Amino acid sequence: MPPVPGSGLAKGLAVTLRTMTRKSVTEQYPDVQPDLPPRTRGVIGLFEENCTVCMLCARECPDWCIYIDSHKETVPAATPGGRERSRNVLDRFAIDFSLCMYCGICIEVCPFDALFWSPEFEYAETDIRELTHERDKLREWMWTVPAPPALDPAAEEPKELAAARKTADKLAAEQTADQAAGQGAAPEGDA
Repeated sequence: MPPVPGSGLAKGLAVTLRTMTRKSVTEQYPDVQPDLPPRTRGVIGLFEENCTVCMLCARECPDWCIYIDSHKETVPAATPGGRERSRNVLDRFAIDFSLCMYCGICIEVCPFDALFWSPEFEYAETDIRELTHERDKLREWMWTVPAPPALDPAAEEPKELAAARKTADKLAAEQTADQAAGQGAAPEGDA
């Protein structure tokens, strides 16, 4: 059956009329903040206390937009006769957001949980050279990182926790058995 001439035009006009009669939903952005999903990828926040300057994030970054500078510091021996240790101290941690492609590889490879996604998205600058944010700005964004979602109550307990709980229960059972055996013995002396 051949299509009726003008049916495509009629369908298009029907869609247009339906859309015209709906109320438009416009968010007045600067005055009203948008409702973002809980785990929005905005910028990267730095939890400086966890950073050990292992450089994994900078090495794995495909854009080479992470800049880290550090120096070694000698830590005195903790015990008498012990040897001195050296540790890395973070001097500079900067991310050039004009180069960053927000892939999240740096966050995934960080073994010490020093990098997190922050939902902040208002960090535009008038000059592209000002999009390199140093560690003080990255630290400020860290406090906007939302808490991780709650664990599923129906999920299976992790194997590590199950093994630790089993060992703790076993030790507790042994201690109660030892206490019961100690209380059941007759006191020595008056015989």
